[in-house]
Amino acid sequence: MNRRHFLQRGSLAATALATAPLILPRNILGAEAPSKKITVGIIGVGRQTQNINIPGFLSRDNCQVVAVCDVDSWRLQRAKDLVESHYAAQRASGVFKGCASYGDFRELLARPEIDAVFVSAPDHWHVPMSLAALKAGKDVSCEKPLTLSIHEGRVLADTAKKLQRVTRTDSEFRSLKLFHHAVECVRNGRIGKLRRMFTGTPKEGAQLIPFHEESVPPELDFDRWLGPAPEARYCEQRVHPRHDVSGRPGWMQNRDYCEGMICNWGAHLNDIAQWAHNSDHTGPVEVEATGEYPKTDNLRNVLLNFQAHYRYSDGVELTYKMDRPYVRFEGDEGWIEMPYGSPKLLASDPKIVAPPSGANWLSLTRKQDKEDFVDAVISRGETMEDFEVGHRTVSICQIAHIAIQLGGRKLKWDPAAEKFDHEAANQLLFRKAWRAPWKPEEI
Repeated sequence: MNRRHFLQRGSLAATALATAPLILPRNILGAEAPSKKITVGIIGVGRQTQNINIPGFLSRDNCQVVAVCDVDSWRLQRAKDLVESHYAAQRASGVFKGCASYGDFRELLARPEIDAVFVSAPDHWHVPMSLAALKAGKDVSCEKPLTLSIHEGRVLADTAKKLQRVTRTDSEFRSLKLFHHAVECVRNGRIGKLRRMFTGTPKEGAQLIPFHEESVPPELDFDRWLGPAPEARYCEQRVHPRHDVSGRPGWMQNRDYCEGMICNWGAHLNDIAQWAHNSDHTGPVEVEATGEYPKTDNLRNVLLNFQAHYRYSDGVELTYKMDRPYVRFEGDEGWIEMPYGSPKLLASDPKIVAPPSGANWLSLTRKQDKEDFVDAVISRGETMEDFEVGHRTVSICQIAHIAIQLGGRKLKWDPAAEKFDHEAANQLLFRKAWRAPWKPEEI
């Protein structure tokens, strides 16, 4: 494939070719290609992507964002402009028109010149899009929480392993210096033997969201936005604010699309807990949890509050609740706490959180999240939290949610088989509804 033929492929308009980057994908020329840059396509360009994810990729010199996709044409055009204006500022001409845009993610995945894909659609889309990307030969980074059910998480992690794709669960918390240092201190025995862990999420807020049917705005393909979720009527609060990438979207409070704070922030803090406990490829053996749902029928139907208690096979206990975002570790010889947003770690003794010391100090990898993904795609190595880790992390949250749905029952959990000792609980390991044709064959 010569350079001219490559640049003429895909859906880039002819007028854009003169200003498009001369970057050949690594999957064509291999790891020793003159250009070490990888080509990235981004699916889902809402609040998180335009404010965090796109800037993160644009800051990397070893990748090029070549395509964006969204079912909201206003957001799509804004994202395309964001990418092209960034690259235009780096060119002597001040002009760049090399970012393709799509309303259907399958068209983006069909482009063989795209090496890697970043999925940042609403939660109910994570698994179908990520599975399709893996099968299309792409390396994939996907926003947390990775899945809406434990069963589909297992399918996703196993598929990635089978196809030997590089994957990453996109939580930035392992990259945060203080969380990383707290984990290293625990893993290096600074608090003695670990006994108890505590994690918390922010409070969701208890406002009701009544449903008032509205006309679908012309910029939104609402049927495609729903995708695998059940049929529903449109209102802005069900989806996301119009012409706005700063407001929190309403879908995050509806269980057809998201499990709420228990999995949202839980995918951050429980990942840190299991990392410190060195159990991020397994899980606890027992869970007991309680929680409260809204009593009024409205769009907001995620948990108003919750508290969960877990026990691991080595006797370590984890308490997880809606309170404030933090993680705390207690051991035989002291404790460490990291409140989210705090400028420093808290500890029972300042020596516990002193800088690393000693020849035998266990050092854990810490990279910026997009750097971690792009570097692994280039090296064919592992990321800091691949799909197996992301699946195990959200599973911690999901088994608590299942216990809550069964009225606060204490459940035994087998992390190897990923099954409960209770048949009704095992029925909840699967996503309840998949709308054709979006259910992957394996699910």
